Amino acid sequence: MTFVYRRSYRGRLSAAILDWAGTVVDYGCQAPASTFIEAFAGFGVPVTVAQARAPMGMAKRAHIQAITAMPEVAAAWEERHGRPATEADVDAIYERFLPLQVAMVEKHSEMIPGALDAVAAMRARGLKIGSTTGYPRAVMDVVVRAAADQGYIPDSIVCADDTPQGRPGPFPALKSLIEMSVHPVEAVVKIGDTVVDIEEGLNGGMWTIGIAVTGNEVGLSLEEWCAIPDWEQAQYRKAAKLRLAAAGAHYVVDAVADVLPILDDIEARLARGERP
Repeated sequence: MTFVYRRSYRGRLSAAILDWAGTVVDYGCQAPASTFIEAFAGFGVPVTVAQARAPMGMAKRAHIQAITAMPEVAAAWEERHGRPATEADVDAIYERFLPLQVAMVEKHSEMIPGALDAVAAMRARGLKIGSTTGYPRAVMDVVVRAAADQGYIPDSIVCADDTPQGRPGPFPALKSLIEMSVHPVEAVVKIGDTVVDIEEGLNGGMWTIGIAVTGNEVGLSLEEWCAIPDWEQAQYRKAAKLRLAAAGAHYVVDAVADVLPILDDIEARLARGERP
């Protein structure tokens, strides 16, 4: 009988890679959704909130391209312009989107309640804090300054235009690990509020935690969330958690403030020899 040696990491978590909008800032991921709608409106094509949010988390040009490919949007574009949307049209929408997005994130860069304390607790247990985003660097410069003013400064910030391919590929998260000198990948947890956040982590061989309530899947501001009754909150929460779980998230919680017990569970699984 022949046995083959298999390496098994049994250590603790080394890093967490966090998304930005909907995860640590901008409760309900308000800034990008409204900007996509406004950008398309500038070309005479209406886009619904649901359509604007569907590809959320992707690099923003790819996000725009994904919206133009939606059957209803494609039909509306052809009706308005007399032809299908082209790559040049996607570029034109993106050029309109960028300044609108910069202006919008200035209004929506407030830290999500509990996020700063959660990050501090992660650091206290020895984790480095990386970050990835679907925003390009020009937009993130605004968000990063606003977050720093509130006390949030991650160890690594990887933007959508920092890697040749973005989410759902693993490359932004892997670049963050390189910048922080962290390995192995199974000692890392990716935390985010979109399907592509989860796919980014899974494709990189990491543990994943989906953020349901404060993020894109619910899509309500803190004021809107607090204003609806418990039964309606429960419906929103259930739908969001099901979508993130269906994407393959190992865990799904309401907010980043809820991840700390999950980290304990992941480390217990690592100690048993489990892998993501």
